[in-house]
Amino acid sequence: MAVTMLPNRSFIALSRVALFRVAPILVAACGGSSGTAEPQVPAPAPAAAEAPAAARHTPRYDARTFYQTVVMADASFSQDGTRILTSSDKTGVFNVYSVPVAGGEPEALTHSTTDGTFAVSYFPADDRFLYSVDSGGNELDHIHVMEPGGKTQDLTPGDKLKAMFIGWSHDEKAFYIATNERDAKVFDLYRYAADGYERKLVFKNGAQWSIGAVSGDQRWLAVGKSNTNADSDIYLVDLRRRGKPVLASKHEAPVLYQVFGFTADSKKLYYGTDGHGEFTQAWSRDLASRKDAVEVEAKWDVAGVSFSENGRYRVAVTNEDARTVLRIEDAEKKAVVTPVDLPPGDITGAVFDRAEKQMAFFLSSDRTPRDLYVMDLATGTSRRLSSNLNRAVDPANLVDGEVIRYKAGDGLDIPALLYRPKDAAPDHKVPALVWVHGGPGGQSRHGYNPLLQFALNHGYGVLAVNNRGSSGYGKTFFHLDDKHHGEVDLDDCVAARRHLASLDWVDGKRVAIMGGSYGGYMVAAALAFRPDAFDAGVDIFGVTNWVRTLASIPPWWASFRDSLYAELGDPGKEKERLTAISPLFHADKIKKPLLVVQGANDPRVLKVESDEIVAAVKKNNVPVEYLVFPDEGHGFQKKDNEIATAEKVVAFLDRYLSGRSVPAR
Repeated sequence: MAVTMLPNRSFIALSRVALFRVAPILVAACGGSSGTAEPQVPAPAPAAAEAPAAARHTPRYDARTFYQTVVMADASFSQDGTRILTSSDKTGVFNVYSVPVAGGEPEALTHSTTDGTFAVSYFPADDRFLYSVDSGGNELDHIHVMEPGGKTQDLTPGDKLKAMFIGWSHDEKAFYIATNERDAKVFDLYRYAADGYERKLVFKNGAQWSIGAVSGDQRWLAVGKSNTNADSDIYLVDLRRRGKPVLASKHEAPVLYQVFGFTADSKKLYYGTDGHGEFTQAWSRDLASRKDAVEVEAKWDVAGVSFSENGRYRVAVTNEDARTVLRIEDAEKKAVVTPVDLPPGDITGAVFDRAEKQMAFFLSSDRTPRDLYVMDLATGTSRRLSSNLNRAVDPANLVDGEVIRYKAGDGLDIPALLYRPKDAAPDHKVPALVWVHGGPGGQSRHGYNPLLQFALNHGYGVLAVNNRGSSGYGKTFFHLDDKHHGEVDLDDCVAARRHLASLDWVDGKRVAIMGGSYGGYMVAAALAFRPDAFDAGVDIFGVTNWVRTLASIPPWWASFRDSLYAELGDPGKEKERLTAISPLFHADKIKKPLLVVQGANDPRVLKVESDEIVAAVKKNNVPVEYLVFPDEGHGFQKKDNEIATAEKVVAFLDRYLSGRSVPAR
């Protein structure tokens, strides 16, 4: 089995949005639950008395009803293919569960009531499993093992270290973990024996390489080197010879490369590159001949390629206009495997059992959260293993996003997803929100978002923008905001407001801006630099002081620091420009109501940033509300905190955008 690095699991769903994106890569939204549906909850309360008559045609749900929909992520088959290891926040905190492939109730394998605990992998030959956990959202993940009987062990003990699971060897006798315990700025690679957990250092990181993948035969290690946000390289290390990294991506012009993984026979390395056009293609490098060949190309970015245990099946994922498209190829039959009888939606998180007979995956849409399925690869038929939308919520009352393009001030077409509340009409105009994704360089995508659906259900239209600088629309579009943040990207958000105002079902005099992480920065920037453009703002763990944020990035980001500086600026050399685009230093111009949400343990956007912007806006005698969670980091792991945030957001919007009588809390 080829050993490939798992995607960074530090963020769950839309509420955990990554700050900083070095390259345009696919981020699949999560959502769902484990096993069978939650029990029926009491029917939602009727709409508030002040709501217009037309609004009563769609039932109003409270936040807790929405968030009874449980989030689910991660999948790994047991050695016999009868169970799937997964993560679920069914109890309100993420824990690890085992879901029977034949159907039935999931079994809780961990029982944390405080810190989110996430599934990593079953052992290939027995029922032991690996899982990860941090402390209060601080992103210092440790890898643990649980043995039958419940005995656990932290395989990466120590303070202030971060560990990442890389994968299994093909002979099933070892697995690989990378940690920054020796030097906080770099990750070394360790080989762990499956029996006894004895470990051995196999790659000492001396140049801030990013660990990519290990071949199944344990000979080759692929590592990445980030040069700028438009240029990176892949190197190969011969682990048997203890060799130094050798460049495997020769090129002249700036090109981005990313490791996808090795083939099952360890003869080829698959990688992504944007060196042959606007979009990322999947290429392979033959490790013997050193010849490269194109493997998957599309008119969109190829986001990843993976293989089944012995390489019979290949999965290629493309990011097509904010939607995930998955293609499964059967090398033995030389045919495409087409899933049958599935409802509309995006397939993400596909994994195979070791016998290459089944594929587990998640299916989601704008109106349905991620549900776990298992597919028979011989027939293409699937079995649904979870039903994650709360039964008290009728999906017919939820809203699908419509892909649109609107014109920016300079005439550029800006892609976006438009969500229209069920009861919005020319004779019943509704207030609206401009939603800005995380990043920079993220993307607003199709997928279930309980916060936005809650706002839609309560009568707010939403335009989720993909302003210039967003990923998924080609490398030219991706780089249009380099060192122009708070300028051209903000102009695109202001143009989004104008587009909303042009719609006959939107009240153009009542439009707010909302976003998380980089999107939160755009909220603060809009209120400070375009003080008349929006009527209110909701900043969820957003940057307000780029000088501080870039100077205090977590040490484990050192491998792509130069890329961050290439996109945003070097705080040591460009302090004046970064100060000019930081809302904190211009907070005296903010005159519209502001809500700020912050996690006290956030290592990316320090709490002091939110403290300071709140204090500064208060000096303007402007309404400002502040919600701090002592047990969260850069986003949410706990359901009660998500519910509290959703309630606060809609109450804030009701108060300052809709004019509904809602007492401040």
